[in-house]
Amino acid sequence: MDSIEIQKVDADDLMEIRHLVLWPGKPRAFVKVPEDESGVHFGLYFNGTMVSVISLFGDGQKIRFRKFATLPAFQGKGLGSKLLQHAIEYAQAHGYTRMWCDARTEALGFYERFHFEKCSEPFFKEQIEYYKIERTL
Repeated sequence: MDSIEIQKVDADDLMEIRHLVLWPGKPRAFVKVPEDESGVHFGLYFNGTMVSVISLFGDGQKIRFRKFATLPAFQGKGLGSKLLQHAIEYAQAHGYTRMWCDARTEALGFYERFHFEKCSEPFFKEQIEYYKIERTL
């Protein structure tokens, strides 16, 4: 039987997955964000190995998630969905009323299943198209 566990982790613990999944062609330091020290970070462990990560950053009534990534071999198995649902429940339990992120255009269908909606025009980071998305909690 497969084991799935979600735990709070330190920012340093998730840098490798961020780097491998999101920006493998950039230096590892590229995936660190200035707010990492004040964020809340979760890792999803599949059979004891961290395979998916997400970082949350609160600001007033809104909470932003960043650097949400699942190792390629574990994508499409519902693990990222479990982690995002955990993040949504965490935000709701802590009194946030809105959740948002900058989402890659290729991932919009995934986020729409969680009731996120586009709230910006497209923009680019390093030649990758993004939209700001958000939802009410």
